[in-house]
Amino acid sequence: MKRLFLVRHGESIWNATRRLQGQADMPLSDRGLAQVKALAPLIGRLAPDVVLTSDLQRAMQTAQGLGYPAAKPEPRLREINVGDWTGQAISTLNPEQYKRWRAGTYAPEGGEQWPTFLARTCAVVAETQNAGQSTTLIVCHGGVIRALLDGLIGLPPHRLLPVGPASLTVLALRDGQARLEAMNVTADGLSLDAPD
Repeated sequence: MKRLFLVRHGESIWNATRRLQGQADMPLSDRGLAQVKALAPLIGRLAPDVVLTSDLQRAMQTAQGLGYPAAKPEPRLREINVGDWTGQAISTLNPEQYKRWRAGTYAPEGGEQWPTFLARTCAVVAETQNAGQSTTLIVCHGGVIRALLDGLIGLPPHRLLPVGPASLTVLALRDGQARLEAMNVTADGLSLDAPD
């Protein structure tokens, strides 16, 4: 594989109200559908060889809106399980616990530990690389992108800004090493102030 294109799904109905989703299966909002439609021409020009998607509907709707209705659903590309925080407004959470969770050092009750999440998401990329694909598009979630940046290039989550909805992140994979080529590219340019 020479390049890995990572697209975060468009805004979901819970993103719009700043509620944590984790693995709750929320659809895209009308705004999210519009974001995906705007991003589709850019993704189409990249012409990936293989397209994988999380099996959660917000990611699958995004893949379809980008022009890839036959994208292969992959359950290991689901967002991190946030346990008891599922459906909670970010503003109601303990700020210190939330900060530690974003840094990958805390899991809410019933939630997934960062190392487990990192291992399952990176395994998908390793398998794709081993299959010899030149370019792969993965339509997924902000947490998955942060996990892949941690696992593939050593950028820990506490050093990363939020991944914008319907944004593109690009990694070049050469000689057994990954390099970040772009992050948070949207149809309008860059997502510099993506909500957490």
